[in-house]
Parts: sequence; C-alpha cells; structure tokens
Amino acid sequence: MTRFTVHSIPGSPFGRTVLLALEEKQADYRLAPMAFGAHRAPEHRALHPFGRIPVLADGDFLLYETQAILRYLDRVLPEPALVPADPRAAARMDQLIGVTDCYVVPQISAPISFPRLIAPRFGLPVDEEAVLAAVPAAENCVAAIAALVGDRPYLAGDALSLADLMLIPHLAYFIQCDEGAAILARHPALTAWIARMDERDSMAVTAPERLMMPAEAA
Repeated sequence: MTRFTVHSIPGSPFGRTVLLALEEKQADYRLAPMAFGAHRAPEHRALHPFGRIPVLADGDFLLYETQAILRYLDRVLPEPALVPADPRAAARMDQLIGVTDCYVVPQISAPISFPRLIAPRFGLPVDEEAVLAAVPAAENCVAAIAALVGDRPYLAGDALSLADLMLIPHLAYFIQCDEGAAILARHPALTAWIARMDERDSMAVTAPERLMMPAEAA
C-alpha cells in the first residue's frame, strides 16, 4: 500500500517541490492529480482551508504548507538528509527557502513565469505591460540569490538541501521565459546550478510534461 499521497495540480512548482523530496528520499508515494483551478473547490478546501496546494497525506495525517511538508518528510524519512548539520549551512538553506516564498513567487513566478508559460495554455489573457514592469524586481531577486549562492554546487553548500528543492521548480520555469533566460544569463553560476539540478533523476520524473501525460503513455 502506498504510504504517501500528494494532492496537487501537475506542473505546480510547490507540488513539484514535494514530489522532488519524495523522489530524492526514494519514498513510496502517489500523486493525486487535480485539474487546474480545482484547489478552489469545496472538496479540496476540506483538505486545505486556504484553498492552496499541495496537501500531503501520510495515512490519516494530513499536512499542508510546502515548507512544513518538506521538514516533515526529512524527519520521517531521514535518509538521505536534506537539512545540513552545519548551523551556518542550515541557516543559508532556511534563508533561501524564505527568499523563494517571499520574493521569488511574487516577483518572478506570479508576474512573469505564469503569464508567459501557464496562462496561454488555458486561454487566459496576458498583460504585457505588467510582465515588463515586473522585470526590474525579478533582476534584483535573481542577483540577490546569486550573491548568496556564490559558486557552491548547491544552494546551501556541497550537498543537496531542501532549499534546492524549493527553488528549482520556480527557476526551471523562469529560464524558459525570454525575460528569465536573459536575466539568468548574467549569472553563470546560478545557470550552472539549474543545469546541475536538471540532471537529477528526480527532476526528470517530476517534469510537468511527464506528470500531465495520460497514465497509459507515461
């Protein structure tokens, strides 16, 4: 019997973060895919009262909020550890997780990646002026991340951490946008980190295009 169930919309960066953690832990799980917009439905609000995604079910234990889910998984599935033992590395991890939630999402994913990549799939209008207006904040956000990471192989140091899993789904989308590709090109170490993450098996398994395939074709 599958232990973990992840309720999420395929392609959601937050949902992908949780799937990445489960893949890196080689855990037994299944994705309970939701249609675009289904997070607002009463059925989902029974799991998540704020109508967001993802939700993790571990038996009868339900948990929402991506950061909480990541830390729970690292505690109940301790190998491989995704939280650094070194206090400074752990602090850097926490800082970059916070940067992702507080700045990357509202300054990059919501105003640029979503209208460029997601909105057209569903026939939603794109405000070109709003996208253009978001570029300076996105440039500042990427520069700040690049400065924190330096030339380390992973965000918090030499080993993969929860921060990498939190940030990569957002920048994997952003680099596909013309605006994102241009901004990231000015930060080769960060672009190299994206490429390094893309090489991981967990990224291939959780790729949005793969999750959206019919089961018989996957």
